[in-house]
Amino acid sequence: MIRLQHVTKIFPNGVKALDDVTLQIDEQEFVFVVGSSGAGKSTLLKLLYRADQATGGEVHIHRFNVGKLNSGQIPYLRRNIGIVFQDYKLLPRRTVYENIAFALRVVGSPRHFIRRRVTQVLELVNLVSKAKHLPAELSGGEQQRICIARAIVNNPPILLADEPTGNLDPETSWEIFQLLHKINQRRTTVIVATHHKEVVDEFRKRVVALESGKVVRDQQLGAYHYVQLPK
Repeated sequence: MIRLQHVTKIFPNGVKALDDVTLQIDEQEFVFVVGSSGAGKSTLLKLLYRADQATGGEVHIHRFNVGKLNSGQIPYLRRNIGIVFQDYKLLPRRTVYENIAFALRVVGSPRHFIRRRVTQVLELVNLVSKAKHLPAELSGGEQQRICIARAIVNNPPILLADEPTGNLDPETSWEIFQLLHKINQRRTTVIVATHHKEVVDEFRKRVVALESGKVVRDQQLGAYHYVQLPK
């Protein structure tokens, strides 16, 4: 499903954010991408949804050779990818319902379908009662759950989350990760860049560790830091 082959990213200031990264992520996997600040986590995710382009190597998602897409093809790639950001990026003057419905209106979905689908994802994130609220009227955890609802409303096969709990307290963070796990169990591939050691250690999913732009560990049933798996 997702394949990176010898991917390098060098910024104009000479900083090498990714260094010869080769990685494959299959359908329906749940993958944590971990590493210190500046290790290349966010850059890796940005290359997947073409917010940035690799300097060298190739990025493939489904049938897309991501680096070779022209500007008109990028929206079709992004219909396959839901994205959750640390800072929410909700439309402040639109209600919760309108924030989620926006992604469906852009692709021309009929009104009756939008109404049904938005209700479905609000039920999934347990926020049906907040449909008419503005983002500023919600807690940080509620805003992030709305972001997740918006990201999955089009049923994308891939969900990317870049430090989704960076601004949240531990209890709320745990709830967000449980929601991401639930979405993964519904057959969505989930890739999460995170510093949240306790959650990574508890979930025991695949862990890809980056250091100075290099993949230094790729471990099934991994932890935030390297642990020897039982034989």
